[in-house]
Amino acid sequence: MKKSKLITLIAVASSILAIAAAAFAFFVIREKKKRDDEELEKYLEGSIQ
Repeated sequence: MKKSKLITLIAVASSILAIAAAAFAFFVIREKKKRDDEELEKYLEGSIQ
């Protein structure tokens, strides 16, 4: 009985960590894309002038 609770706790903790890692990766990638878009916009504005 005690072993099953430990396994359940480990499974829940692993799930929470996996969701947190996925969310962190999503926001990091989104922020990088935003920065890349801003750099591209600055480059294009400079090349037009």
